[in-house]
Amino acid sequence: MTRPESAPWAPDTVVVSAGRPPHAVDQPVNSPIVLSSTFHSLGEPGAGEKVYGRFTNPTWDPLEETIAQLEDCELPALAYASGMAAVAAALSLLPAGGTIVIPSHAYNGSLSLVAELEKTLGLTVRRVDLADTDAAIAALAGADMAWLESPTNPMLEVADLPVLLAAAREAGVLTVVDNTFSTPLRQRPLQQGADVVVHSATKYMGGHSDVVLGAVVTRNPELRSRLHGMRTLHGAIAGPFEAWLTLRGIRTMALRLDRAEASAMELAKRLAGHPAISRVRYPGLPEDPGHQRAAEQLEGFGAIVAIEVAGGAEAADAMLAKLLLWTPATSLGGVESLAERRRRHPGEPGTVPDNLVRLSVGIENVEDLHADLTAALGQRG
Repeated sequence: MTRPESAPWAPDTVVVSAGRPPHAVDQPVNSPIVLSSTFHSLGEPGAGEKVYGRFTNPTWDPLEETIAQLEDCELPALAYASGMAAVAAALSLLPAGGTIVIPSHAYNGSLSLVAELEKTLGLTVRRVDLADTDAAIAALAGADMAWLESPTNPMLEVADLPVLLAAAREAGVLTVVDNTFSTPLRQRPLQQGADVVVHSATKYMGGHSDVVLGAVVTRNPELRSRLHGMRTLHGAIAGPFEAWLTLRGIRTMALRLDRAEASAMELAKRLAGHPAISRVRYPGLPEDPGHQRAAEQLEGFGAIVAIEVAGGAEAADAMLAKLLLWTPATSLGGVESLAERRRRHPGEPGTVPDNLVRLSVGIENVEDLHADLTAALGQRG
């Protein structure tokens, strides 16, 4: 379904309407799954011919169209086998021996891959505190790529994204924004000048913790061609069933995120005064260091809350072991609420407090979520 140019649909309509078959008698309402590794083809393949399942699959098309519309992009997105495959594709745009500016705190997989490339391919890596705008801008001098997250994972630092993107553009630095936390429903970095946007669609887009998939979006045809070539040659393709599941998940993303975000705000307010918690980070709290920027730049504060449990890592682990409703597990963005002490992963930056627990708030009843947390912390109610 194509958006009417005279009246573009709102994002919470796009999640439901985009990527549908045309309105015609006997057309299905949902796009079908095409399970085929190859397609009929004779002679030299022409432009747009499918040919082989590693090149394209019709099941990808409605998903890629929908993600592109959500990110306000004229070119279709590119679906990848995982969020990490999407990250790797975006990092492949770096020249050999290039220089990348990346947040000190970011998705662990991105940090780990950059660290590996630093050792094996001679990348120069400049790690910066994205909340320090002046320091981040200074690091752009002579760089080839700026990798940005806002809010950051798991510390929830909020960057002055429009200013950083403008500074990078002036410096001739390619910009990649990981928009997994915010989703296109809360911010659209391409509108602010980003060159490339990356998603772990495993998270809020899929929304049910049952699919692994990534996506990359860009308005630049040359960059998209390179990213498409990387996907094809490296075989980092999404399975048709995974693509279909992700599109089905997107249909309810606006409802899920609204519900989870409202609960996250309520939980953050209550937990901020809990005696067993030494610190709460959530951009929706007026006292949070990133609140003002988030209020100005985001269309919502998201559904991730970071808490620091008094008593250190041992106390945090003890709390997690007592949870009944919340699930101690990695990942985020599903309908179920997840909790994880991030420093249990060896690759997590040492500046992340070892007692920090990342809460991915789901869509359960908020009173039940609060009761389970406070019971696990040792105080009911």
